[in-house]
Amino acid sequence: MTDAPGGSWSADAAPGGGGAPGRTVTLIDLLRVPLHRIRLVAGVAAVGLLAALGYVLLVPSAVTANAVVAVRPVVTDAFTPSGASADRAVNMNVESGIATGTDVVQRLVDATGQDQRDVRDALEVEVPTGGQILRFLYTANSPEDAVAGVNLAAQAYLDVRRGMYERQREDMLRSYDESITKVQAQQTALQRRIASAREGAVDAAVAELAGVNNQLTQLSSARTEIAAVDVNPGWVTRKAEKALVAAGGNRPLYLLAGLLGGTLLGIVLAYVWESVDRRIRSVDDGRDATGLPLLGTVRSKGLRGSRHAVDADIRYVGMAIAERVREPARVALLSTREDPTVMTAGLAVALAATGREVYVADDSGRLERLRAEVLAGLGRLPAAANPAGPVVPKPREGGAASVDDVTEVITVRRPSPHPTPRPSTDPDATMTLPRVASGAPPASGKSKVKTTADEVPVGAGSVRFGTWRQRAANGLVLFNAPPAEADERGVAAARQGTAVVVVEQDRTRQGDLRRLAERLRAAGVTPLGFVLTRTGRG
Repeated sequence: MTDAPGGSWSADAAPGGGGAPGRTVTLIDLLRVPLHRIRLVAGVAAVGLLAALGYVLLVPSAVTANAVVAVRPVVTDAFTPSGASADRAVNMNVESGIATGTDVVQRLVDATGQDQRDVRDALEVEVPTGGQILRFLYTANSPEDAVAGVNLAAQAYLDVRRGMYERQREDMLRSYDESITKVQAQQTALQRRIASAREGAVDAAVAELAGVNNQLTQLSSARTEIAAVDVNPGWVTRKAEKALVAAGGNRPLYLLAGLLGGTLLGIVLAYVWESVDRRIRSVDDGRDATGLPLLGTVRSKGLRGSRHAVDADIRYVGMAIAERVREPARVALLSTREDPTVMTAGLAVALAATGREVYVADDSGRLERLRAEVLAGLGRLPAAANPAGPVVPKPREGGAASVDDVTEVITVRRPSPHPTPRPSTDPDATMTLPRVASGAPPASGKSKVKTTADEVPVGAGSVRFGTWRQRAANGLVLFNAPPAEADERGVAAARQGTAVVVVEQDRTRQGDLRRLAERLRAAGVTPLGFVLTRTGRG
């Protein structure tokens, strides 16, 4: 099934036999799908909002506390200006690695009892550019746990760093002690050699002893400086406090993210649903699906989805149909799955008001509803189109009143078993009652609706009701066809005359409408056109 049916139906075909020119897709066309699927979009957005709300209420909020540690370089003389000396600088990348290392994490694991991976995910260390500062961040489910965790992490880093410096100092002191012990042993040996040396070798031994004493003095001085070094790695300049922690500060963002995410997902689902179940959204969609000209657009009164149509729109459609048909004519109003009863009744009133004898046929048990719609439309006709007639017939001039001039209102009247071949056409002859004719058609083959008082005067014309078999031989016959997807009688009736396709915006499916157009084409029916009604709901 093609998207653009060709043939003689296509009113937009190019003169050279080419296809219809492509239609520009505007922003309104893109927004039309989510707007008509607004219930789906709103439902998915509500689900996203509820999911975010459930997450906020059920999942504990993440609270982050922070503490600041000033890193101190360890030097031999803290009171000597260093200038650009390298011993005053600290490699902050190394310090950051130590702050998030195994020793610090293990202390947090021992203190909190959490899993090591959870602790690593909760602990974060930031290093400001150009400064010797470490900012510890710790995330927990409660302010108390966050404050305790970040303070413990900062203190654990200082303890670990101090332990590393102390071990380095002990190693250096041990090395100095070993060197001093060796030098002292040399000193003792030289002293013994001097005591037992001969007179010529004493000077050399004394000079060597002086060098050993000088070396021992330097080692002792260096050891003293190393032992006096302050190995404090820094201080906690700002501890975390519970009063400074804001719990649940990002909860509104979760709700907003849930709402926006649900809305976007709803829009995507709306487009997916539209691609699977495409509906007629505009006149262009109806023209592309059927290849028929537009007879008119009928709007609905009041809120969207109301079944009451604007009478002026129906009258314009009636004018378009009257321009294309010549009486006697038989017009079938076809739809795919919808009920065209309101449109049929409205067209009957509009066509009868201009002086036509309209016969409304229905084989699906909707005559009572048709009559009710016609009477309602009759009451809405303008005064110029529906001049009010007298309830009591006018007396005839120059003679006594006949039997047909009875002035009493007839409440019950049975049809004559022998109807006259030519019933009187005088509207003042009898009082008509709106009732459906029942029984088999008369032997003459003409409708007996008039004889059963099933005629409603409308303006200069009238509307009668009955079945398709009882249709009148003259005048205009409107067949209120059943849905074409379930019943073929509408297409069969259109073969004996013509058809008008009724399309409900946002309700008629494009696939059903194309299938109906193909069935009409295969049956040899050339419809007058299609009518777009804006009474559907997407």
